[in-house]
Amino acid sequence: MHDETIEAVRSFSRFYTRKIEVLGDGILKSRFSLAQVRVLYEIAHGADVTAADLARTLATDPGQLSRMLRGLERQRLIRKEEAEGRRLHLRLTDAGVDEMAALEEASRDQLRRELSHLGPADERALREAMRRVERLMTPPSGRPRAIVLRPPRPGDLGWVVSRHGAIYAEEYGWDSSFEALVADIVAEFDKAHDPRRERVLIGEVDGEPAGSVFLVRQDEETAKLRLLFVESWARGTGLGRRLVETVIADARALGYRRIVLWTNDCLTAARSLYERLGFRMVASEPHHSFGHDLVGETWELEL
Repeated sequence: MHDETIEAVRSFSRFYTRKIEVLGDGILKSRFSLAQVRVLYEIAHGADVTAADLARTLATDPGQLSRMLRGLERQRLIRKEEAEGRRLHLRLTDAGVDEMAALEEASRDQLRRELSHLGPADERALREAMRRVERLMTPPSGRPRAIVLRPPRPGDLGWVVSRHGAIYAEEYGWDSSFEALVADIVAEFDKAHDPRRERVLIGEVDGEPAGSVFLVRQDEETAKLRLLFVESWARGTGLGRRLVETVIADARALGYRRIVLWTNDCLTAARSLYERLGFRMVASEPHHSFGHDLVGETWELEL
């Protein structure tokens, strides 16, 4: 971990805690601390929450949490209900429900004021940036990821060009001529594609764009698979396989008899995927491109 990353996170934390005003004695000008509000929130929005559940969710010392819960009970904001196995579930009282509703509305009002200067595009950018921060700061948990394949939206084609240039420069050291090639391919497709026989798919993982693939007409019987990529953070989710399998199914439905693609031998993960899905390499040839000596390969799948 670089020191610059650590300092950037610390700086953002200081900025954000000042922005949402959690450093005073009472959050949102209430009589409650941030810790108390988090406890009330988890009880309000959880199902059959216990003190042990709260300690794990909030990473809180059980003794400190127990004292906080007793204080909220004395204020008649929460109560304990015995369930099966003598487990004590925590519930908000009617007074607690009213307090939580007032706190949540105060939080929404505060953010409306803080963000009132943002236009729709900036709001969308903020949502995407906050999802990205949350994802990057959350260790992989092994849980299933939500994968969605969709047509491109305004801005997506530029994103495809940009991410290809950045990823291949970072991972393979390819120069800007590769990004220029991708830009030419995307521009040509956007100007002259046939929506009846050609496709672009953008793959999202947990609501964030994470990959793409193009299906392009080569002739009446042959389609070409182009510009497949998956962001490094989304690899292992199955997104790449979903993109290629969907393109294969689309090509069959559109009446193509084969799919061809061109790749390079250094792209081992993509080549392995193509092979598993039935493609076979039919030609290879060395070339010097993107600042490197490479071996280009043509792969084909009969449908």
